[in-house]
Amino acid sequence: MQAFRASWSPPSGTLGGIVEEARLRAKALRERCAELEQRAATVADVPPFAPALRQPTVAVVAEVKRRSPSKGWIQASLSAAAQARAYQAGGAAAISVLTEPEHFAGSAGDLTDVRQAVPLPTLKKDFHVEPIQLLEAKALGASAALLIARALPPDALRSMLDEARQLGLETLVEVRDERELELALALSASVVGINNRNLETLQIDPTTSVGLLTSVPAGIVAIAESGVACRADVERLGQAGADAVLVGSSVSASRDPGAAVRELTGVARVSRER
Repeated sequence: MQAFRASWSPPSGTLGGIVEEARLRAKALRERCAELEQRAATVADVPPFAPALRQPTVAVVAEVKRRSPSKGWIQASLSAAAQARAYQAGGAAAISVLTEPEHFAGSAGDLTDVRQAVPLPTLKKDFHVEPIQLLEAKALGASAALLIARALPPDALRSMLDEARQLGLETLVEVRDERELELALALSASVVGINNRNLETLQIDPTTSVGLLTSVPAGIVAIAESGVACRADVERLGQAGADAVLVGSSVSASRDPGAAVRELTGVARVSRER
């Protein structure tokens, strides 16, 4: 762990600013700690995230996404519940819900709406940097929460993973290079997301996930993220060993999101031997 600590530096660029904003939101959330603890203790059973992605074909995690820092507005009038129902009809294995308000125009209410609309597992997609945010995810009934390795010092990532386990909340640990993947595996992450987008520069390198997938042990669920727009992209990632793809902008922008998701499903995947 000491080697990982020595190589870590605070995030910069777009990611650095968003992380600081997330810390302020987390600070405000602490005022609701008692309420969130009560809700988390009484939340109904939620569908598991990782098992839903272990399929013979590449599973599709479809994302509810109104806007992004790189694209601006994608679909301002998007209804989270209606979008989730369309994704389910199209064959999505799980739903990712962006709850970050400033840059993605999401909210905790979107996650609640999706949970009420469909029985699929949900991923709370946000910049989780403080334990109180994981408590909120549990209270909202999320199946899993996103943890971005680049956004957290190694010790903080370990603490967040420990907190999530104590809450009974699954996590998706997002990485973008070999070093971050090594850290995620050292911390016993069970679901790893490989992001083709550099969140500091917002640039996409579609070779990132293909290059890292072979380093993910077969027992770990591996999700390829960003830059997935068509069936050919899913086929390429399936051949590289991806268990799942997370698709946001292309399906959120579609006039027929159910059909857009359906076009990406049923793609054969090659099992990773490692």
